[in-house]
Amino acid sequence: MGEALTDWIGREAVAEDVVSPVPARALAATLGHGADLLFAVGDALPPLWTWLYFLPLAPAAEVGSDGHPKRGGFLPPITLPRRMWAGSRCAFDAPVRIGDRLTRTSRILNVVEKSGKSGAMVFVTVGHEVHSGGALVFAEEQDIVYMPIPDVFAPPAPAQMPGADWSEPMPVDPVLLFRFSALTFNGHRIHYDRTYAMEAEKYPGLVVHGPLQAVALMAAAQRHAPGKTPERYEFRGMRPLFDFDSVSLNGVARNDGGVDLFSTNGDGAVGMKAIVQWRAEN
Repeated sequence: MGEALTDWIGREAVAEDVVSPVPARALAATLGHGADLLFAVGDALPPLWTWLYFLPLAPAAEVGSDGHPKRGGFLPPITLPRRMWAGSRCAFDAPVRIGDRLTRTSRILNVVEKSGKSGAMVFVTVGHEVHSGGALVFAEEQDIVYMPIPDVFAPPAPAQMPGADWSEPMPVDPVLLFRFSALTFNGHRIHYDRTYAMEAEKYPGLVVHGPLQAVALMAAAQRHAPGKTPERYEFRGMRPLFDFDSVSLNGVARNDGGVDLFSTNGDGAVGMKAIVQWRAEN
């Protein structure tokens, strides 16, 4: 299986999109600050909100039972049933603005098979480069992990958050998860179909999206550092968070001027950890 999967390394896909205001306005409303962000043409898009564009518009006949597009095509046809966005490393080279016409080039950078406590796993790293007017504006290396579905949910051992410099609640509920799924055209049923999430994938509830946590952590970091512009951002999922959790967003200043970020549940266990590095001021 490994040799066949590595044949996908180097495959490319190119997509184009226009940064229209409605998806940005809808996400602003979903996150609770729609009145503050009206997004006229020329306004800068918040960091990471490029995920609202270049959506995976698979026809209904090409969608699998989990809600994801069927395996194969650009991504390798990995048969392990559970697929998750494990983390990303992002670079912000220039602002993306409402009205921009964007081109994204995606490339399979690596496919690695591993074995963990849950059994066989496959990690696929996808590189994305987004250009506007011929100039690079955003780059990302995205890690996707495929693994078996266990008979009984057993989360990883909890990593506890260090003392935070600031902390704020992130209310989560099924409506938030459904709306974020819709805005990112993410059909994975673990985020909105409780019966599927619990019976088919053995989770105890609806799963909070990794990208939603990443967006919320970035926004919180900017609220606590007004005027700062991110240059680099990386995040990694540590354990699932659920719609019944009391989720908090937390930040700790780093000695290098950046911020360590954590999402946590009510027990203080870390769901996602991230690092933001700010652009040096001129």
